[in-house]
Amino acid sequence: MPMYKSYHIERPRVTTQSPSVRGGFQRFFGRRSPALALRVLAALGLVLVAPSASAQTADEAAAQAPKAAAGQTESNQELTERVKALEEMVELMGSVQADVPAAPIKPAKSKQGRPKATNLDIALILDAAAAWFSSEGLQTGAHDPPDTGFHLQQLEMSLGENVDHLFELRANLVFSAFGVEVEEAYGRTLALPGGLQLRAGQFLTRMGRLNATHPHTWSFVDQPIVNGTLLGSEGSRGAGVEVSWLSPLPWYAELIASATEAGGECCAKSFLGANDLGVNSIGDFVYTVGLRQFFDLSSDVGLAWGMTTQQGPNSSGNGNRTEIYLTDLYLRWRPTSNTARMALSWTLEGMMRRRQLPGDLRVDAGGYTQLVWNLNKTWEMGARYGFVTGSPDDDLVPEATDDRHRVSGQVTYRPSHFSRLRLQGSVDNPLYRPEPIYVGMLAVEFLVGAHGAHKY
Repeated sequence: MPMYKSYHIERPRVTTQSPSVRGGFQRFFGRRSPALALRVLAALGLVLVAPSASAQTADEAAAQAPKAAAGQTESNQELTERVKALEEMVELMGSVQADVPAAPIKPAKSKQGRPKATNLDIALILDAAAAWFSSEGLQTGAHDPPDTGFHLQQLEMSLGENVDHLFELRANLVFSAFGVEVEEAYGRTLALPGGLQLRAGQFLTRMGRLNATHPHTWSFVDQPIVNGTLLGSEGSRGAGVEVSWLSPLPWYAELIASATEAGGECCAKSFLGANDLGVNSIGDFVYTVGLRQFFDLSSDVGLAWGMTTQQGPNSSGNGNRTEIYLTDLYLRWRPTSNTARMALSWTLEGMMRRRQLPGDLRVDAGGYTQLVWNLNKTWEMGARYGFVTGSPDDDLVPEATDDRHRVSGQVTYRPSHFSRLRLQGSVDNPLYRPEPIYVGMLAVEFLVGAHGAHKY
């Protein structure tokens, strides 16, 4: 029993009250590898267990009490020496480890895949209008109110989300009285080097400033007459591929090139149109090439300038082709000191079309200019003038035997960014008609859901 009591008393003192052992273990185990820590713990266990291996039961200890009493002092001295040796070993290992930098921990390689589940960006945008025409209308846009009455211009569903770290998917579905149409659906890259970006699917080409936009971003209820006449009722659009490059110049300069299908009355009117002759060579696509630039003229004034051309086959056959050249300017003055968000914007777009015909070359031109004044974030007013030339031998618009001019004015009220009321009046003057066409429109727009910011 005396020997058992001696062991019982000495063990807590060594393991729980020795600061050098405790500090050495903290330094040692905090810096060494797990395998080495296990080896030290095993050694410590052998040191502490060794005295207990010679311990005996209470009856045997009582029988050998004289011998035990004589050897107790020797056993305590041996245990003290072992503990002291262990302390010195731990201190030595801790000091050596302190001079060795910790091995860097390599992060586990994560698989680059779909990001964590997020909500798909979905927006619904309703555009509707009531219209009055003094005589038969000559609207050129598919979203334009065509005659007197109530009209659903469109219900657009905009969807988009990043597919993964490399691609995003965007789509615009249009619901109308005639059904559902996929206006745009394309994938676009997110991480190509060197300022490059690719887009593939069906999309509105970046032919000019207005063509690539949707009706809810327009400053007027209907589109300019030149866009519907030369590009198509729904603008220049088609399935294809596009590459763009953002240059490292000190100002914004982007080069764009795309190849799209040349057929479709709605979207490639100046090319194959409704008379789709198919694809027999790489020359049977519509190629769009453009340069977009932006200049900060001052802290209050910005200027955007674009030059674009489209070239492709036309429906007259025999290898005949169509070329369209376009330039656009957008000048915006928005004083930064004005807290009411007042802004004045001027837009100009001009187009020229060269169309080969059997034994002939037809040249048409047109354009529009508009001035929009945002009095504040709630009220806006604007004026627009547009024209397009005509000729007696125009096979695409046989009625347009002469030039056409149109002047429009609008007042817009926005209770918020998600709703809009617009009152617009126009005087449409086709010179091949006996009298002008007077038009009045009241349009409403409602937007719900997530919708990205509009481009400058």
